[in-house]
Amino acid sequence: AQLLDVALYLPDDLLVKVDIASMANSLEVRAPFLDRCLVEYALALPTSLMIRGTRRKWILRKAFAETLPPENLARRKQGFGVPIGRWLRQELRPLLGDVVLSASALGRGYLRPEAVRTMVDEHLGGVDHSHRLWSLLMLELWHREFSVG
Repeated sequence: AQLLDVALYLPDDLLVKVDIASMANSLEVRAPFLDRCLVEYALALPTSLMIRGTRRKWILRKAFAETLPPENLARRKQGFGVPIGRWLRQELRPLLGDVVLSASALGRGYLRPEAVRTMVDEHLGGVDHSHRLWSLLMLELWHREFSVG
């Protein structure tokens, strides 16, 4: 699994995203842990040094125990999350009304209009319906782009 990550996931997905995001902000990102010799060494380590109980990257955490604050060593892994919930409450809020709650979207017969309105109201009130609302937004935009009639 680690070899597949190094061979496929990193160069074809993760590093591309990092490069796009950093270049868009005029930043140059370095990945020192991807040094070829270090990667080969790490891939050769026994699992017992990589995982202890439920803790991954055990040896790396131990190596930096005297250098990094404990809260950093204990942090869970974070991916590239996108703040869709916030966007739909702020910057993209007009799209909820103009697209998701539009007469054309609600009149297509796919969804119960009152359920969609309730979901939008709840989301704006703090309940996280971001993934569902994003899906509805994309569905309606797709429908407008590719639908005939």
